[in-house]
Amino acid sequence: MEGVVDALMRELLTNFGGIDVCVTEFLRVNKHLYPDKVFYQRCPELHNRSLTPNGTPVRLQLLGGDPDSIANNAVKAVHLGASAIDLNFGCPAKTVNKSEGGAFLLKTPSRLENIISATRNQVPKNIPVTAKIRLGFEDRSLYLDNAQAAYSGGATELTVHARSKADGYHPPAYWDYIAEIRQSIPIPVIANGEIWSLEDFKRCKAVTGCDQFMLGRGLLSCPDLASQIKQYCHGQKYQKMQWQDLSFHLEKFFVRTTELYETKYTGNRLKQWLHYLSRQYPQAQTLFQTIKRSRKADEILKAIDLSRKSLEVYI
Repeated sequence: MEGVVDALMRELLTNFGGIDVCVTEFLRVNKHLYPDKVFYQRCPELHNRSLTPNGTPVRLQLLGGDPDSIANNAVKAVHLGASAIDLNFGCPAKTVNKSEGGAFLLKTPSRLENIISATRNQVPKNIPVTAKIRLGFEDRSLYLDNAQAAYSGGATELTVHARSKADGYHPPAYWDYIAEIRQSIPIPVIANGEIWSLEDFKRCKAVTGCDQFMLGRGLLSCPDLASQIKQYCHGQKYQKMQWQDLSFHLEKFFVRTTELYETKYTGNRLKQWLHYLSRQYPQAQTLFQTIKRSRKADEILKAIDLSRKSLEVYI
C-alpha cells in the first residue's frame, strides 16, 4: 500500500504476530536501472537478508509496463539481497494506469505474461517471482485469462484482489471469482479483498477454498487481525487487542515518525493510521478529532495518553 506500509509500519505490524510474509510498497520502474540507494530506501530490510527486525520475510515489489526494465531491476534487487520479487498488476491509481502500469496491464493478458516471463527468466530459479492482480480493468471478463497468463509466465504464486479496477475499493469483494481461479491454475492462489475481521476471513475461506490470504487495509484497521486468524486456525481463542494496549504502540509509532519527518509533517503518519483504525476502534476517531490540527509533539503525546486513560469501553 503506497505511502502507508513502509519499513516502519512493516516492523510494527509484524510485531503483533500472525504475519508470514510482507510486501514492500511498489517501486515504480521506468526505462532506467535504479541505483542501489533507491532499492535500500524502498526496502531497508535488504540490509538484513530481506527480513524485518523480528525475522519476517519481505518481498520487494516492482511495478511497470516494460518487461526488460522490470527484469533488469529485479536482477539488481536480487543482487542487493532481495529474497523474492513481487510484481504489481493491481494498482488502480490513475497516475500509474496512465503510464500503463498496475491494473492497466490487465487489459492485455499477453503483456502481463511477458513481464512475468522476462523477470522469471532473468531472476535465479531459487528466487520466487510472485504476482498480484485484480479481476480486470473496466470489467471482470478477463479474470481467468489474466490468471492463466500469470501462471504461464512462471509466477510462483498469485494473489488476487477480488475486484476490478472499475470496482475500486467499493464493497463487495467478489470472492467467488477467486475460487474459479484457484481451480484453474496449479500454483498457490492467495485471496485478498474485504477481509476486515475474523468473521470476514471465515467467509472468504469458505467461498474461495484458499489456504493463504493477504491483508491490507483490514490489517491497518485491526493490527492484530493476523494473530486472531492464526489463533482461530489453530483452534485457540483470541481476544481482540484493547485500545489501551494499542495506544502504547501508537505512541511508539508517533515518536519514531516524528524523528523521520520534518516538523511541518508532525503527526501526519499517526493521523493517517487513525483513519484506518477508526473502523474498528471508535477511540481512534475521537483521538483524531483531538489532534487533527496539531503540529506540536507534546500536545499529541498528551492526547494519546489521555485517550489511553479513558474509561470508555467499546464492544
